[in-house]
Formats: sequence, structure tokens, C-alpha cells
Amino acid sequence: MSGQEIIRLATHADIPAMAGLLGILFSREGEFTPALDRQVAGLTAILDDPAIGSPLVAERDGVMVGMVSLLYTISTALGGRAVVMEDMIVHPDHRGDGLGTRLLDAAIAHAKATVCLRITLLTDVTNVGAQRLYERRGFVKSVMLPMRLKL
Repeated sequence: MSGQEIIRLATHADIPAMAGLLGILFSREGEFTPALDRQVAGLTAILDDPAIGSPLVAERDGVMVGMVSLLYTISTALGGRAVVMEDMIVHPDHRGDGLGTRLLDAAIAHAKATVCLRITLLTDVTNVGAQRLYERRGFVKSVMLPMRLKL
């Protein structure tokens, strides 16, 4: 790790940098395409209503180098609040020194602190590195099959 690192809750002022990170993420994912206006709209909607979610950002020396979004829902199976974790990204220039692990640990800690009972995430089936990271932190593959309907 080089420089001072901070992981914190995102603010509206972070939206441009976060949208840039999402552009990197979505250019690598098989199911999504970067679209700055849509990423800004989505981030704005989350930050406008804290009941929707809590994005976290990672900064090094004041420059945003990573992010993750925690989106809240209710699990009727568990009888309480749950989190869908989305948009986990570390800028390619800042990978390999544990920042992804620290960002994931911060997301897990935030979910626990806000009394969430489960974290669910999706990752590309080809992103084996991310899957290993999640498994090292206790995530297990679900027998549930994700399905989507675009509206």
C-alpha cells in the first residue's frame, strides 16, 4: 500500500469519480455496458435516499481508487434486513496489495453494524479472482440461480 488510505461512506461529491470506476467495471462485465448518464442517475438515487443503500469508497491520497455499493432489502426468509452487494471495483492501478480485501471487510463490517442478516452478491462466472476473494471472506456459492428480466 502506498500513501494514506481511507475507506468511508460515499457522498454526492463522489459521484463523478464513482461513475468513472463503474465505467471500468461495466466495460469488463459481460452483461453491462458503461453509460455515464445512467451510472450518475443510479448513484444519485442511492445517495438521495439512505434507506436504499450505502456506497463505500476507498481513497488513496485523496484520489478515489475503489468502491462498493450496499443496497438494502428485507429477507422474509430471515425475518429482517439484508444487503445486495454490487459494484465492487478497485481501479486496476491499485490492485494486488489487499485493497479489495480491505474494502470488502469494510462492507461486511458496515452491513453488520447496520443489523443486516445476509449479504448477497453476483459476480461474473469468469471472474475467478473475485470469487476467491469472496470465498476467503466466508461467502459461499448459492444453490439459487440468478435470473433477470430487463424492463
